[in-house]
Amino acid sequence: MFKDTGQDGEYIAAAYLEKEGYKILARNFHTRQGELDIVCQFNEELVFVEVKTRSSRAFGLPEEAVTRRKQAHMLAAAQSSLQQHPELEGSWRIDVIAIQRYEPSRPPTIYHFENAIS
Repeated sequence: MFKDTGQDGEYIAAAYLEKEGYKILARNFHTRQGELDIVCQFNEELVFVEVKTRSSRAFGLPEEAVTRRKQAHMLAAAQSSLQQHPELEGSWRIDVIAIQRYEPSRPPTIYHFENAIS
């Protein structure tokens, strides 16, 4: 796997999403308002995904890192993405995937929070 916990988590999240039937459209997508970890499609819905990964419990649960400020940035980045790519217009949502990798010898625990930010 990757040396960087964040990159590792994004790889795990993308594989998880594909297994669940999501079509990955972009990873580390840059907008004027910031970066979106994963942009994908599920059925007819566009899904922007924020991935948070923790390799220890020292800093709390991964989903706790999605603060109100981070949520505002994600919403702005999603809206910016839609402005940059009007062909993507339609139904969309923002999900959060939280990954816990506390024991490297065990598979990671993945929590998928759909429509986490509105």
